[in-house]
Parts: sequence; C-alpha cells; structure tokens
Amino acid sequence: MNASIITIGDELLIGQVVDTNSAWMAQQLNAIGVKVIRRVAVGDNKTEITEALNQERKRASLIFLTGGLGPTADDITKPLLAEYFGGKMIVNKEVENHILHLFEVTLKKPATARNLKQAEIPDNCKPLFNKLGTAPGMLFEEEGLICISLPGVPVEMMGLMEDAVIPELKNRFSLHPLVHKTIVTFGVGESVLADMLENFEGTLPPSVSLAYLPNHGMVRLRLSTSDSSVQLEKWFEEMHSIVREHVIASEDMTMEQIVSGLLKKHDKKLVTAESCTGGYIAHLISGIAGASAYYEGSMITYSYEAKETMLGVKHETLVEYGAVSEQVVLEMANGILEKVKTDYAVAVSGIMGPGGGMPDKPVGTVWMAAGRKGKVTARKYQLRFNRAKNIQLTAMYALNMVRESLLEDANDSGL
Repeated sequence: MNASIITIGDELLIGQVVDTNSAWMAQQLNAIGVKVIRRVAVGDNKTEITEALNQERKRASLIFLTGGLGPTADDITKPLLAEYFGGKMIVNKEVENHILHLFEVTLKKPATARNLKQAEIPDNCKPLFNKLGTAPGMLFEEEGLICISLPGVPVEMMGLMEDAVIPELKNRFSLHPLVHKTIVTFGVGESVLADMLENFEGTLPPSVSLAYLPNHGMVRLRLSTSDSSVQLEKWFEEMHSIVREHVIASEDMTMEQIVSGLLKKHDKKLVTAESCTGGYIAHLISGIAGASAYYEGSMITYSYEAKETMLGVKHETLVEYGAVSEQVVLEMANGILEKVKTDYAVAVSGIMGPGGGMPDKPVGTVWMAAGRKGKVTARKYQLRFNRAKNIQLTAMYALNMVRESLLEDANDSGL
C-alpha cells in the first residue's frame, strides 16, 4: 500500500517550524508495511491544499494530512475536507462530550465556545478521538481512497497515530511489514563504505535494498526487505564481516545509547566537563531513561576562572597553552575525576564559531580528553562546519572516545 503525507501550515513553508511530523509518521507507517512515496508541504490555502489532494490521490490510495485543525480562523482543513468529500459540518456530540470532559474533569476549567467549536466536524467522516487535545482526527473514504486528517501538534498527532490510526490500518488491510537490519559505523565516510560493499551490493536479491544513512560522523548501513522468504540475517552477517573494522553497533542505536549500554554493562559511571559544547553531551546522555544509574553529571566551564575553580585547571596552564589545548583538556578530565570520584570522564574545549578563531587555532579546532583515573588520553579534531554542526560532531567524537576507553579497559580485564 502506498501513502502520501501532506503537511499544512504557512509556518512550515517559511521555516518558522521544522516539519518533524511527516518524518515520524513515515517511520511508523513503514514499520507496518505502508510505503510512503511522497511528502508534501503546503500553506494554509484552500487552493493549495485541494491541488495537493488531487495530485496525491493519483499516486496513493492512502493520504495523510496534518495541521490546520485548530479553533482559529486560519485553520481551514475541516471545512475544506467536508466540501472536498461532499459532506457538511455538524456538531458531533461524542466529540463535544470528549472536549467537555477534557476541560471540566482533566483541566478543571470550563470549555470556551472556541474550544467547543472543535466538535464541529464533517458529517461524512469517521472521528478519531484525541486523548491529548481537542482537535479530533478524521477518516474519509471515497472510491478506493482513504484520507486521514490529524492535528499538527506533534504529541497529539503521535497519540492518534498510535491509539487509532495504526490499529485501524492493521484491522483493515493485510500488510507486509518492511523488515530492517542495521549496522552502525563510525569514523569512515559513506563513499569508502560504498567502495567496500560494491561487490556485495551487486549480489543482493532484487527484494533486498541497502541504504547508506550518514549522520554526525556515523553511517548506518540498513538492509531492508518485505519478502518473508528472504533470509535477511544471512546477508546482514556477510555485510557485517566486510565492514567489521568500522562497526560500533549491530543494531540501530545512537552513540549515546551505545555508550550508556556499555556503562551499564560494566557497572561504571561517567562525568562530563564541557567548555565548547555548553552541556550538549550531558543533554544526550541524560536524555536516556535511567541515566542516573551511570551518569554523575556535568560541569560547564567556559571561562578561565570557572575551569580553575570548578575543575582545578592550573592558571599557568591556561596562560601558557590557552583553553583550547591538549594540556587543558587533560587537566579538565583529571580534575573532574578527582572532584567527583567516579569511573570515567570526558572533557571538551574548542572554538565552535563563527568567530573566535586564531591563525594557530582556527574555527573548528577542538581538543577532547577521556578515560579513567591514571589513563586519560587526549585527541585533537579540526572541524569545518557551522557552530551547530561542530557542537554535534564534537559530542559524537567525545562520546566515541568514552566508548573506546570502556572497550579497551574491558578487553584488558578480560570481560
């Protein structure tokens, strides 16, 4: 089954809001065997939405829309869909009772007339009840087409997809889920991997595809098939053996998930000292549920004074070598290990840009150190991107140093 996703909102077209809805929806649909063939963004304009519907129904038997279902004047999706599918707007009592219950029982305040207006929906749709908000989802059917309209608020859209839409599709259709197996590599480019896998890729059955998915220093190699007769594990193992030296995970995981898993496995704890990343490494680690079991915390030290007082970096080291130096990151890492009394530390200091560069330390220069007490090593990188990308890459490289240190110590101890 093929599907198209239409996202609605002027804010998407001007870049004020990034469309994360269609990406998430595509992942969920892909997992149950629905192939998303198009993702289209249109403004809050009746003509544009209608044209998008007319175009997408030529390609797909399932169309999703998100956005334009609020109570304000620019939310035009409901009346447009009523007209498009030949219905009229009515007050749906079930939806109205749901809204009243949400306000009076859950929120403990009265619903306004504008809130209750959300109960007006086309009479020819199937309402999908929104547990997290007032805007219901709507399902329309016409001549082999199913059109599902969902709120643009991400948490409400996700709730409706999980609670109503996915179960509905599974009940209606015999779907063939697409099966994926993923390898995560680090520190090697997509083109190098493609050269390594050129002969392998040529031997894959027609029903198996290989995707290269680069992101922040990592490349995911994903094998996919919807053919249940294909032994995907066989092809996965062959691919793994070819790129083994670059593999950091044999399933789809982020770097922070990999490091967190190793810390838990070996019953170790980590602390971070950040200068140029402003707590981004801490954000990645602490974003994983249960991080308090293996993560002690972070010290964010931008100034010389903060590095000296909080981490014990020597003033003369800073003066002689500068904050972005091997000597300083080693003292940062060793200093926080001493203060916190934990197993592993990682420290970073760099020039993320756009300003601050010097002839001997241009923008993108970053030093990092990681390890345990008595075995902390430092490494230098020269990054070449904008500030946001440099920060993200610094975090990935720093966490990879922690990963390498954990694995090296585990191998040394025979674990």
